[in-house]
This record gives sequence, C-alpha cells and structure tokens, in this order.
Amino acid sequence: MGFTHKILAKFSLFDLVIIAMMASLGIAVKTVIVPLTHIITGVLFIPGGAAAGGLYMMWLVLAVGITGKPGAATLTGFVQALVVMSTGITGSHGALSLLTYTVPGIMADLGLLIIGHRVCCVGCAFLAGLMANAAGTALVNLAYFRLPLIPLVLSLSTAALSGGLGGIIAHKILKQYRKFRQVGDPVPLTDSGNTQ
Repeated sequence: MGFTHKILAKFSLFDLVIIAMMASLGIAVKTVIVPLTHIITGVLFIPGGAAAGGLYMMWLVLAVGITGKPGAATLTGFVQALVVMSTGITGSHGALSLLTYTVPGIMADLGLLIIGHRVCCVGCAFLAGLMANAAGTALVNLAYFRLPLIPLVLSLSTAALSGGLGGIIAHKILKQYRKFRQVGDPVPLTDSGNTQ
C-alpha cells in the first residue's frame, strides 16, 4: 500500500483524471478501430492492432504530454489493463493484459526518459508512440500469434510506423491544448484543492 501511495503521490487529482480519461478513450477507440482494420490486414497476416495501434497508443503519449509527469503512460496502460480484464471487452488478453497493456506505457515512458523529453516536440512524440506500439505488437505476437519471421518483421515495421504517426497526432493535439491553456483556461487544481 505504501509503495502504491508513493507512486500515486506525484500525480495531482487533475493528473489522475486525465490518466483515467486517456485510458478510457484508448479502449473505446481500440474496440472500434481494430475490427475494421482486420478486414485489410488479415490477408497480409498482420495483426490489426499493429496497423491501427497508433490511434490508441496516442492516448498514452497524450497522458504524458498533458500531465507532464514521467510514469503517466505506464499508469494509463495499467488502468486500461484493469478495465479490459474486469469487463472482458474486445482487446482483453486475460491475465496477460497486465503485460500487453502496461508494457507499451512503460516503453513510451522509457523512450521519453532516455532522451529527456516530455512530448515537447514531434521527434519525442514519434519515438514514444513508436516504442509503445512496437512493444505491444511484439508482446501480443509472443503470446498469441507466433508469426513466422517475414510476417513478424512486416508486422513490427507496420506497428512502429503506425505508433510513430499516432505520436505525431498526439503532439498536434497537445499543441492545440497548450494554445487553449495560454488564452485563459483555468489552471488545474492540485490535490490540496488550491490553484497552482
């Protein structure tokens, strides 16, 4: 309990609300996009999530960008894992969901930590999305698909490109968000209930 409290203590109430929203939006988008993508990618033996992953991994990138906190992508992925495990909605991998959803967040956070960025530029947003989706695709393949080498390489390449493009979309959304904040949006509340 103390360890969990230490992790959550660095996030304000606003941060936790944003993380919950990003997790929910990611799951909602995934349940719609992946089945549609399967129509195209199925004949190429590429998992639908590899091609469409950028559109739901971008929410992990957005979580870091909006909160500005390291670990936000990991926590977002973990919340997604808990939701899909408890509800059994499309995209659940059973107990393995703890890995297949949380590890992409860890990889996004790790990529940003290594280069010392917080979704501040197109390059770091691209990298975070790329690492998240490539990691997710690799884990799902290891757990379920066991693709032969050539389809696996094609799948990971598609996942990297899709994830990177999702990161770029996240960066564009963040630019608009930051513009709105500059023109007078209220500053989020801290845990103590006082404005910053």
